[in-house]
Amino acid sequence: MLPSADQNEILRRRTFAIISHPDAGKTTLTEKLLLYGGAIHVAGAVKSNKIRKTATSDWMEIEKQRGISVATSVMGFDYSGYHINILDTPGHQDFAEDTFRTLTAVDSAIVVIDSAKGVETQTRRLMEVCRMRKTPVMVFMNKMDREGKDPFDLMDEVEKELQIHVTPVTWANGQGLKFESVFALSNRPAELTPKMEEDLEMIDGVYPQFDKEAYLRGELAPVFFGSAYKTVGVQELLDFFVENAPSPRPVMAEEREVEPMEDKFTAFCFKIHANMDPNHRSCIAFFKICSGKFLRNTYYKHVRKAQQMRFAAPTCFMAQKKETVDEAYAGDIVGLPDTGNFKIGDTLTSGEELHFRGLPSFSPEMFKYIENADPMKQKQLEKGISQLMDEGVAQLFVSQLNGRKIIGTVGQLQFEVIQYRLEHEYQAKCRWEPLQMYKACWIEVNDKEGEAELEMFKKRKTQYMAYDKERRDVFMADSAYVLSMAQQDYKHIKFHFTSEF
Repeated sequence: MLPSADQNEILRRRTFAIISHPDAGKTTLTEKLLLYGGAIHVAGAVKSNKIRKTATSDWMEIEKQRGISVATSVMGFDYSGYHINILDTPGHQDFAEDTFRTLTAVDSAIVVIDSAKGVETQTRRLMEVCRMRKTPVMVFMNKMDREGKDPFDLMDEVEKELQIHVTPVTWANGQGLKFESVFALSNRPAELTPKMEEDLEMIDGVYPQFDKEAYLRGELAPVFFGSAYKTVGVQELLDFFVENAPSPRPVMAEEREVEPMEDKFTAFCFKIHANMDPNHRSCIAFFKICSGKFLRNTYYKHVRKAQQMRFAAPTCFMAQKKETVDEAYAGDIVGLPDTGNFKIGDTLTSGEELHFRGLPSFSPEMFKYIENADPMKQKQLEKGISQLMDEGVAQLFVSQLNGRKIIGTVGQLQFEVIQYRLEHEYQAKCRWEPLQMYKACWIEVNDKEGEAELEMFKKRKTQYMAYDKERRDVFMADSAYVLSMAQQDYKHIKFHFTSEF
């Protein structure tokens, strides 16, 4: 076990993700939490030559132009004796995969809901991942300063749509133009309007008291009301969060369960980001520390490569501003400079052979051929594609028939982001060519009979076969019918729709 001083450091960690549908106000809430933590001093300010009115956590150029978050930002700050690590995730559905992977690196989540729109599609999908992982969640009903749905209807909707019990912790005094403030239900105002009395009577009759154990099991979500834009209800959320949210939790590796307080260091890579600093063309691999303490310039084992590595410049982040760190603890996210050594899912340990799984790559839904639009820049294009695919923004397949490169994504916006970033970060131009494709499936067999069947399958389907980045066989089915016929005709072949990285 770690010395007690190190154990205390781990106990004061709170690592969580903020998740929502686009436009629910997630990035605004992140900014206000950073303001309370003293991490920034002007909301919406990114210090450059002049103060730009852009959210601190949206630092990639295309995000500033489009007003959406397309990469997960990591931000750390201290508040009230706790060390908080926020992972602000992309709300846009085209970047859902990045968010799914981020949820493997957090101990809890805050779900932001627009009180006028209620529960939306993306929130449902993200909640499924939280449910699957039994991640504790809190709910922030945002935009109470606008006309919206009735608070009781909103809570009913959350219970029904997100399949979780709820209990309000704060309550809004009015809504829309009448919205004034929020108050904690444990500390009710002395003077109440008849409407408020009616509301409180209903709350007492319908909702259970907050039960911390049920919350930690992922069965009960405490609900907060407020307006991130007007900074109302945010501090109540933050104070309750640091008191009740879990410190780093045990993580299941393939070999065993890893406890945060173990003295041996372990961590896994859940994200790689190219060009955090476009001037230096560097990649950074984000590692979630699962156990022990990380020290700068200490040798650790890169399990997949069976190599000892040490890191002279590990960093922690405040959005784009990164600082070199000498030490970090279970629960922290560290950024390690990467020159192509890491892949998503890689493990670093003090020496033990450990593998952390559960970082899936989903079968893409849209496909296009990527072609070089500037023959003079072939090298830059190759490097750009390679680094951007390592980030997990999209997936690269190479046709086994003619060697053409195919990019697969879950949404149209990713193609625009790739094209933009290739041009602005790598000075390479690409063009897209349409490709009608239904699904990419990873295929494998487990026995001798299957191997013969696989050879025959690959010969017959040559034009539909591709390799992924790991040179694994991928079947590119051009219709649902073709796929179901292949599954029927080739009984020994397994068709997978997610690939564990």
